[in-house]
Amino acid sequence: MDKAKKIVEAKKETEKQSGLGITVEKDDFSEWFTQIMLKADLADYSSVSGCLVIRPTAYAIWEKMRDECDKRFKKLGIRNAYFPLLIPEKTLKKEKEHVAGFSPEVAWVTEAGDTKLKERLAIRPTSETIIYESYSKWIRSWRDLPLKLNLWNNVLRWEFKHPVPFLRGREFLWNEGHTVYSNKEDAEAEKDEIMGIYKEICEDYLALPSLIGRKSKKETFPGAEYTISMEFYMPNGRCTQGPDFHHDGEIFAKAYDIKFLDKDGKESYAQQNTFAISTRMLGVMFAVHSDSKGLILPPKIAPNKIVIVPILFEDSKDKVLKKCKELMSKLGKFESLLDDREEYKPGWKFNEWEMKGIPIRIEIGPKDLENDSVMVYRRDNGKKEAVKLKNLEDRVSEILEEIQKYLFDKAKDSLNNAIIEVASFEEMLRVLKEKKIAFSPLCENIKCEENLKAETQGAKVLNIPDKQPTKVGKSVCVICKKKANYFAYVGKSY
Repeated sequence: MDKAKKIVEAKKETEKQSGLGITVEKDDFSEWFTQIMLKADLADYSSVSGCLVIRPTAYAIWEKMRDECDKRFKKLGIRNAYFPLLIPEKTLKKEKEHVAGFSPEVAWVTEAGDTKLKERLAIRPTSETIIYESYSKWIRSWRDLPLKLNLWNNVLRWEFKHPVPFLRGREFLWNEGHTVYSNKEDAEAEKDEIMGIYKEICEDYLALPSLIGRKSKKETFPGAEYTISMEFYMPNGRCTQGPDFHHDGEIFAKAYDIKFLDKDGKESYAQQNTFAISTRMLGVMFAVHSDSKGLILPPKIAPNKIVIVPILFEDSKDKVLKKCKELMSKLGKFESLLDDREEYKPGWKFNEWEMKGIPIRIEIGPKDLENDSVMVYRRDNGKKEAVKLKNLEDRVSEILEEIQKYLFDKAKDSLNNAIIEVASFEEMLRVLKEKKIAFSPLCENIKCEENLKAETQGAKVLNIPDKQPTKVGKSVCVICKKKANYFAYVGKSY
């Protein structure tokens, strides 16, 4: 074992004994991801299985995502509202396909105090049913349309046994957009606007590329005509569905009697859309970018972009701290932190801030003061460079942009390298076994999708891209060998 490797192993053993630092590699994804969540102070477990405590750092990231989405929604004329958490059973059951899709996930309130309720109340798994009861009262004329509302709320879905922090929880935070139009053309035109917002947030802020396409019939949101989704590739080979858009057509309008008189006085059913982004995206971002040292955050979404760590000695402490405070003020626009705790050595602080994913660390000691410079460390690739104080602000801006681009490009390469086109079921099995995504010709038969899931131990159609290979018309379904209708991304998913 060479000297460098011995130092790394000794460091890991020390961290393991002290309870600090990540003690496993990223290959052990479940344990690694759990340690990232707990040790980087992102989340904690609660006494209710599947219900996560979101700590301030992670919540600040969610607030940034929420605010960036929200201001873009408002530019489209979408206004925020709030609807009740509890949904009467008779209201929930009005749209049969919708309630059937969510039935296994619904938690019910049956008692209040010592009194048994006359009707069960569902804790919202999603809000269509309670919202559309109101829409049916509010919408009477074409002049009432479009109606474009959005909710920022929590939902509860109780259908699984093994929750994963952020990625698969029983309770999570999200937005619910619920818009109503007088005609199908205008309703469907909203798809590109909304998916454009979600794509911008995911790519430009979270540094996450995705596969965007239409869900298969089997995977379409219950009650929707079709669903458009963004799918993300994870380090363990699984995929995760992110933001989505559902065009509901007249399905809910007919179930909840959402009708209006058009300009000719004719009664028509409204056209509807729903769309959402959730705290799941935090988990995707943490998992994709982070490493064996801990969390890595893209600068544009990081609550704090810089931490300043002074190197203190008794004879120069006051001068160094004074310069650090000057830098704090000068670099204030980067939400800088100053770690001036004297009870911890610089090396301990370095490890802590690496664990917590601060994009840039600035080190400054007496020798740096003499040289009118500081040492700048970047969290993404571990490189250090000396930067003159007069150039620091500009160089920090450049490095933050470099980090943001580097993280996106790295994730993009990982996604692209994971996609392998196949022509047979045997090839698909091989690709899935390698924990990659099979780009496969398939037919529209739901039975084939069911067989796909059964015969691959859980793989499914992720989505179907709009841009299809020219050879799709000459290809056959890898399941039934009949003519293929499209090429789709197939993988295992949370």
